Amino acid sequence: MLVIGIAGGTGSGKTTVVHQIMSELPETEVGIISQDSYYKQNDHLSFEERALINFDHPRAIDFELLTQHIKQLKEGKNINQPVYSFVHHNRTDDYVLTHPRKVMIVEGILILTNPELRNLFDIKIYVHADSDERLIRRLKRDIAERGRDMNEVLSRYQNTLKPMHEQFIEPTKAYADIIIPNDTYNTVAIDIVRTVINEKIS
Repeated sequence: MLVIGIAGGTGSGKTTVVHQIMSELPETEVGIISQDSYYKQNDHLSFEERALINFDHPRAIDFELLTQHIKQLKEGKNINQPVYSFVHHNRTDDYVLTHPRKVMIVEGILILTNPELRNLFDIKIYVHADSDERLIRRLKRDIAERGRDMNEVLSRYQNTLKPMHEQFIEPTKAYADIIIPNDTYNTVAIDIVRTVINEKIS
């Protein structure tokens, strides 16, 4: 199994890169795991308390479970991938049964911050985008998909997202094998990644 980690700041275009890579590969041979599914369960907190959590800090992620699941997939075992609700700021009771594939893509802003998880990746990719571009994408997404209002998104960006990006996410670029500049549609970098994948799974 080839495990690929794709990191980068919020709104950097990680999902686009994932789809570009997957579009050229057989659907049955590629699986995807999102870091967002692995936010810690916070049943002991009220909704108001959960809303105050810094979700852009590494301690918000259940890295222990995520690492365990990647190891299980590498061993050929199925996993029950959690389902997280951004509306309720908590895990749901649902899960997604996930089977091992020839290629597993793990994507998320903080996945390269954890040494044990990082060591499980065969290829580490960092998607870079201009901070203004990332803010615009984040605004559009959170308002359209997550029921946030503009003031809430901007406040979170200034008080949490930006400092967390500078402290935790941007430095992980140093661990990347490939850095993809995503200010434009970058076909060369994507083609290189696809070539490496095809060599590994053929």
